[in-house]
Amino acid sequence: MQSLNGKTIGVLMGGLSKEREVSLTTGREVMQAIRRLGLTAVEIDVTHDVWTQVKDAGIDLAFIALHGTYGEDGTIQGLLEYARIPYTGSGVLGSAVAYNKVTSKEVFMQNGIPTAAYQVVRKPERDAFQRHLDLPVVVKPSDQGSSLGVTIVREAEEFDAALELAFRYTEEVVVEQYIDGKLLAIGMHGEKPMPIVHIRPKSGFYDYESKYTKGKTEYICPAELSGIERETCQQVAIAVFRALKGRGFPRVDVILDDDGVPYVLEMNTIPGMTPTSLLPMAAKEGGMSFDDLVLEILKRATRDYMD
Repeated sequence: MQSLNGKTIGVLMGGLSKEREVSLTTGREVMQAIRRLGLTAVEIDVTHDVWTQVKDAGIDLAFIALHGTYGEDGTIQGLLEYARIPYTGSGVLGSAVAYNKVTSKEVFMQNGIPTAAYQVVRKPERDAFQRHLDLPVVVKPSDQGSSLGVTIVREAEEFDAALELAFRYTEEVVVEQYIDGKLLAIGMHGEKPMPIVHIRPKSGFYDYESKYTKGKTEYICPAELSGIERETCQQVAIAVFRALKGRGFPRVDVILDDDGVPYVLEMNTIPGMTPTSLLPMAAKEGGMSFDDLVLEILKRATRDYMD
């Protein structure tokens, strides 16, 4: 706490992506926590003129509560690097690689990390695309979060509509083999895995509504796993953290199939901090309050930047 006294913390929220509303919720929750901690913070609702906003606020440290494009993709991180302002979360390269699902899957495969088989469709090649994967498949934008534009395709006649939806959000779409199993979220405290959360959406699909509407999803923390399953998931999460140059408190999402293989979906470098978010849930199970989690994220940012 002493290293943060006398500093002005800028909470960067809102932003320009389609996840703006979620970001505002995360930012406001973080702002309240920082004030409860007795620290000085200013709210910055990010616009195209973000450099002027940051400069005029005179901040010493940035808590990035931005979700989606321009927040998680290395863009804002690069600006803060130029300004020599320490910030929370992964660095420029780590953010950019983790945010793009195609690039991150390539890194997983190069490092022997389990990930579902996939194909890539780019908008100019859409009409010529041929699906080689058996149904069901998951169709998703390569660079969006919060399950925006994601469809589980179980029947062939649903495929074109799924592509159409995904292309509303991006120029590049991932078609991924559907893996049946337990959806698990593994928060990371640096390279140390936090208690695992088992996500059970009542609709059967963890979409935007299931993520952000109370009562739509059941969360079990700690997840009911065997010792071997837990250890396997934790080791894979550590491997993902290292391969994607993780920093701070990211979250690794996997699907654990019936054979005990944890197929990695992604690493979220700026996990949500809303009332239904998974990272605070894991932290609470580990004995860390929401305010303590925010404090640790800030302290970690100052240490990471010095490193």
